Amino acid sequence: MPRHDAQGVLAHRVAGARCALVALLLIAPSIALAAKLPDSVKTTDPLRSPAWDAMVARHLDGGPVEFDERVQVTVPPTAEDALAVPVEVRVDDTLTGVEELRLIADLNPIPLILSYRPTRADPFISFRFKVEQSTPVRAAARTKDGVWHVGGAWLSAAGGGCTAPSHGTGEGMWRDQLNQVSGGLWARGEDRSRLKLRVMHPMDTGLAAGIPVFHIESLRVLDAKGQELALIKTYEPLSENPVLSFELKHRGPVRIEGRDIQGNLIQARVGP
Repeated sequence: MPRHDAQGVLAHRVAGARCALVALLLIAPSIALAAKLPDSVKTTDPLRSPAWDAMVARHLDGGPVEFDERVQVTVPPTAEDALAVPVEVRVDDTLTGVEELRLIADLNPIPLILSYRPTRADPFISFRFKVEQSTPVRAAARTKDGVWHVGGAWLSAAGGGCTAPSHGTGEGMWRDQLNQVSGGLWARGEDRSRLKLRVMHPMDTGLAAGIPVFHIESLRVLDAKGQELALIKTYEPLSENPVLSFELKHRGPVRIEGRDIQGNLIQARVGP
């Protein structure tokens, strides 16, 4: 083999070895991280959603994200009512330090359903939401280290819930009952209680022809001293006249304070 050809082959092999070494160095941290993750944690989307990367960038602040079976999302296999799909989210006790939950329906025209800060509450919430088509429904639990732990389930739906007008808006009934709160509080153990609320509100998405967006913006649950037990920020996909359940680390009456996007106040007291 001529000398210059041999030198070329050698240079090619050296370059290839360097590329392989660089690639190994780049993936080594990921391999090490994966080796340290518990069995409940996965690094690829188990639901294979085409919109997942966009959801992370738009609604989870770009990550970091881990798929974690300890974040449990329960939905019916098929949505019987596209305007009111029940969802229950519960985080296993082994995942500690949860500071926020965000609920997302990937393929809804408005994906973000709500965010929940369980200040003095368990990372649990149940609610109903509007769905436009079959979609993954996700719960992302942010822990103190800034990591989003994500669980989810596929929901099959004929859809149309996001673009349909609310019943209250169509019938004009909500004006007399807007932001009225009804609820109950049940003791659970020595220092805990379960709170269930219903707030009268049309929760219009703005996607139905001729009906502007109009929804509840936030709700705070406070103890008798005015200290926060929980904070929820709600968005258009939450169902009309939303019903929400929480598990509080608190016994005794609570106050509810909130507002909608037009500045109308929500105020109530709920006792055992």
